Amino acid sequence: MIGPLSIGHTRPREDLAVSYSKDAGEVSARYRSAGQVPSVTYPSGTHVRFTAPGSATGGQYGLFEWNMTGTPGGADPHFHKTFSESFYVMEGTVRLFNGETWIDAAKGDFLYVPQGGVHAFSNQSGAPARMLILFAPGPAREEYFQELAAIRSSGRTLTDADWIALWARHDQYPA
Repeated sequence: MIGPLSIGHTRPREDLAVSYSKDAGEVSARYRSAGQVPSVTYPSGTHVRFTAPGSATGGQYGLFEWNMTGTPGGADPHFHKTFSESFYVMEGTVRLFNGETWIDAAKGDFLYVPQGGVHAFSNQSGAPARMLILFAPGPAREEYFQELAAIRSSGRTLTDADWIALWARHDQYPA
């Protein structure tokens, strides 16, 4: 059994930044049931659940679940200036671009892309696939995906300049 700790005599590890300075813990956990999670569905059938957007995590990170049909689709090569992006494949095969080459990622595969890193993803397998995308810190990324879904659902056509402006508003830059 671990004995009581003397809070006044302990220090956090020096290699970790302290982001909580109180000497006692607090009740601050945030629970969201599956029914409270907003989502969007694209005309292709891809369904995105905003599992933990930045608004639910105090901007610490954003975690989205991508459920892709067998219909080809994804994001062209791009980069972000203010957040990193990570991909974790849960089912199927997702093509991930690491800035140099496309990788057929399968269940359990992971790709981390730091700020400024060129990346892309696509489902070209012809079968459903599912992955988690993690953004850190957590921008309001759901706003971009909702706007994109609305554009695609309406059939509206954007000029190249319109696309560049849309992407820039959401910290997305074509590579």
